[in-house]
Amino acid sequence: MSAFIITRIHVGDYDAWRPMFDQDMPGAREKASEQRVLRDVDDPNHVHIFLTFDSVDDAIEAKQRLASSGVLDRFSDKHGPNVLMDAD
Repeated sequence: MSAFIITRIHVGDYDAWRPMFDQDMPGAREKASEQRVLRDVDDPNHVHIFLTFDSVDDAIEAKQRLASSGVLDRFSDKHGPNVLMDAD
């Protein structure tokens, strides 16, 4: 069963943030089968990150890697990472 991680962050400066995101230092996207970064039309520094995983276990592992890495700690305006699955 597929699972998803959705995270919302106000990054402050998208152009400075994006190269750091692309490095994926915590390895949180290592098992992701799809990733999307969406930018708010009114504030392009407000991003939503959508990741797809093949299993709930893979998504939970990715969330744990991300949370323990501390990379999100520098953002005061954030929500997530949230692990979700399709509602039946």
